[in-house]
Amino acid sequence: MSLSFKSLTTWIVALTSSVLALQAIYVALYGGWDITYGRSWILCGAVVVALLGNPLAQRVQGSRHAVIRNMPVWLLWGIDLILIAIYVYGTLKFIEIQILIEETIFEYDPNDITIAFAAVIVLLEATRRLFGLPIVIIAAFGILYCLYGEVLPGFLNHSGFGLNRSMQTIWYSFQGVFGLPMGVVLQVVLIFVVFGVILESTGASDALIRASVALTGKTRGGPAHSAVVASAVFGSMSGSVTANVVGTGSFTIPMIKRRGFSGPMAGGIEAAASTGGQIVPPVMGAAAFLMADLTGEAYTTICIAALIPALFYYGSLFASISIQAGADGIEPLPESERPPLNRKDLIACLMFLVPIATIVFVLVMGRSPALAGFWAIVAAVILGLFNKKNRENPAIIWTALVKAGRSCAWIIVAVGCIGVIIGVLNLTGLGISFASVVAEFSEFSLMAALVTTALAALVLGMGMPTLPAYLIIILVLGPVMQRMGAELLATHMFVFYFGVLSAITPPVAIGAFAAAPIANAHPFTTAVYAVRIALVGFIIPFIFIYEPSLLLVGETFDAMSFVRVAICLSLAIWLINTALIGYERQGLGVPERILRGLAGAGLLIQIPTLQIAFLVIGLSLITFGTIRYRRKLQN
Repeated sequence: MSLSFKSLTTWIVALTSSVLALQAIYVALYGGWDITYGRSWILCGAVVVALLGNPLAQRVQGSRHAVIRNMPVWLLWGIDLILIAIYVYGTLKFIEIQILIEETIFEYDPNDITIAFAAVIVLLEATRRLFGLPIVIIAAFGILYCLYGEVLPGFLNHSGFGLNRSMQTIWYSFQGVFGLPMGVVLQVVLIFVVFGVILESTGASDALIRASVALTGKTRGGPAHSAVVASAVFGSMSGSVTANVVGTGSFTIPMIKRRGFSGPMAGGIEAAASTGGQIVPPVMGAAAFLMADLTGEAYTTICIAALIPALFYYGSLFASISIQAGADGIEPLPESERPPLNRKDLIACLMFLVPIATIVFVLVMGRSPALAGFWAIVAAVILGLFNKKNRENPAIIWTALVKAGRSCAWIIVAVGCIGVIIGVLNLTGLGISFASVVAEFSEFSLMAALVTTALAALVLGMGMPTLPAYLIIILVLGPVMQRMGAELLATHMFVFYFGVLSAITPPVAIGAFAAAPIANAHPFTTAVYAVRIALVGFIIPFIFIYEPSLLLVGETFDAMSFVRVAICLSLAIWLINTALIGYERQGLGVPERILRGLAGAGLLIQIPTLQIAFLVIGLSLITFGTIRYRRKLQN
């Protein structure tokens, strides 16, 4: 009986997931659904997937408490069904009230508020099952803050809002759960989630890895560099750090270890490379489309702005890997071990090159990002049919739709939970109050505001996906940074960068935790290596805040400033990495490592005259090292 019921719920989850994926494709082609029905029912479907896909009966099996572990299965399934029934009823009530509001003057009764509160609780429970407690605790404290904020001191104090007013904003308005972020995600973001999953399912990721290995075989880093290339391209499309780490890392990490890199280093390389995929245009894990909507900038502008910082990030990874390989005595792969790119591989590469080119082409033609995502999916499916395995197994499309729908459900539920927090911010004005406090704390110092914002993004990003963390921070602290002189687009990119990098930042470091088991390494040690490899990534956002020319867009762009920043940053990357690793063609002593580190840090200070001085020092150190190395060879 239990088995048959479990099978039934599995089919319900699969069917609902596929519907979520198909509706994302429909919306991309024909436009969004009615705001009332579309947002509510799609979120309802996502909650069903979250609850039935992660049932209590499965979650309590590993409980340390015997009472919980021994609870009857039928009772646990019954609780899940009751939760779903409550949420469905809450959705119906939301739709009913929205219709009444349009037709007449409406007054809420206690039953309406109770139903809304119960639905919000179910939404938080669904979020907890997918993402754990951190984001749920923030949302729960937000609701309590609405109810009891009048007893709090200082800037936290407000006049107090009862449950009635709170639920009207959080649930029954379009300023909370069903607000603008939900609309943007449903209309633009989901189609690229579906695209990433379909691309992976049709075998494009395998072709990408083979091509990366062949292209980077001549370098010292070899497989490590191939992991960087593959993870950068695939991570941009998938938007999921863990999926990227597991998907590409299961192949690249063992290969990196076989070349002589340590387990933590191999895991750190994959974690850093997979994490950075979200900052790589043109897709950027679908964040580019959300950023375009929030900033009012064209999507192509977002892509252009993201290009140079992403190149510097991955250039830093390449440099760090090459230096580490030299320090460990790792030589390039022998030619006999390099897999040549044959005609079949070149054709296979088209499976991921053509869809990406399709996105760019459609956008250049002036069509919507969602439509670009739709045609990219069409291209991916057609090219996937050239793969014999796909032709022999047509069910792969169904499997891909189900997987894509589940990924969509995760994002939808997370954004719904963020909607609770946004509703609290809108109702209480906490965002404005907090921003004022930060401004006072930093004494109108842009650097202090940047450090505060970076720390907030890193902390929030540890407990939730990048997009929700980015949304919260940009709404609360973004205005502070702009008032202190930061450009709008640079501000959004700054927050997004640190939301992304939270995936490798201890103690949570979800990217490192995903890579560690594959690398057979300790998660914390893996995270430390990942941070070291990606260290420059934590610095780049500060640079483009002070020198927006690095983003290539905006009225403040100056070609000479861009050249100066690019040269200084390139040299700084090399100096900092050689200082950290202690190697440049030969071992470096402690004094020279310190000097290189200081010179590299000095090059990052955006004062032109000072940069010129450190540029001379840095080049002198490299020249001195080269001369010493040549003398060593002669002797």
